[in-house]
Amino acid sequence: MSLSVISFTENGLALSGKVRETFTAEEVNLFTKCSFARESAEAVYVEESTGQWAGKQMEEGNALLFIGACGIAVRAAAPWIKDKLHDSPVLVMDEMGHFVIPVLSGHMGGANELAERISKVMGAVPVITTATDLNRKFAVDLFAKRNHLAIADREGIAKISSKILAGEKVTVSVEYGHLRSGADVPEELCLREYPPQSPVDILIDAEGQGECLIHLFPKEYVIGMGCRKGKEPEEIAEFIRHCLKKNGIAAEQVYALASIDIKKEEQGFLSWSRKEKVPFYTYSAVELLRIEGEFHGSEFVKKQTGVDNVCERAALRACAGKGKLLQEKQAEHGMTLAIAKREWSVSFDGE
Repeated sequence: MSLSVISFTENGLALSGKVRETFTAEEVNLFTKCSFARESAEAVYVEESTGQWAGKQMEEGNALLFIGACGIAVRAAAPWIKDKLHDSPVLVMDEMGHFVIPVLSGHMGGANELAERISKVMGAVPVITTATDLNRKFAVDLFAKRNHLAIADREGIAKISSKILAGEKVTVSVEYGHLRSGADVPEELCLREYPPQSPVDILIDAEGQGECLIHLFPKEYVIGMGCRKGKEPEEIAEFIRHCLKKNGIAAEQVYALASIDIKKEEQGFLSWSRKEKVPFYTYSAVELLRIEGEFHGSEFVKKQTGVDNVCERAALRACAGKGKLLQEKQAEHGMTLAIAKREWSVSFDGE
């Protein structure tokens, strides 16, 4: 995920430069509305309205940092807000660099964690307002994010948080064999058998075998792809959609998109990754050749990339040695795609 920083004054522009210099975890792109910086080489001058700029950045799935007043950020982002499971993280920093405030998507989008990290490198104070964070309590949406789980019913997030903040125990049932051994369970939670014989608060499984307030299901599929250079994003997205539908897989169940490192700038892959908020991982030919198994090899692909098969090997590589091919290589109009199913497990410590 890229971080897009927008400033409105010369002081803000200078501060945005410091953010880019010191915050190297993600790609940082600088923008400004400061009229004195139209010719600046440091940042792209934004001719359009701040709201239009924010809409484009959120559509691309970027994190937004406004260096200025909270009101500017709120008005700019408001028309583009969808829901807490899909919104881009939006943050505000005052132009003196004293405070960093996560305004939108604190947990699922990672705005709270981003605020902590930016504050650490900039010497600022993170202003966290999320109740579960402030009270150091279990947060079901943050737990889901850290364990690569999708949330089937977002209304349940507030219900679970309300019970926890009221001091009530929350019951949890985890599909057998998928709770990491030795995992400490937070005191707010009470484990129940699986499948649950009576309704539970949180159900964690692949099939939804039981009644619950909120169902968390694993992102257990990896898409491996290769393609000719410059394939249209729409064509790549349609190919992915077709293959997922054929295998009965929803986009929410996808853990990652993977390919070879020479495709790291392929716009079709990057576009789909940003839109679906799915990580895009790339690996060197040497890494892919280390993957053992029988693959649908191609001498032409080997001459071009250094490895006989990209899609199948990349899909398995992203499973970290704990996966199997669900769909073998499928080719169409200069694109190849394979799907692997990874082993999944959860831990309450987020590791």
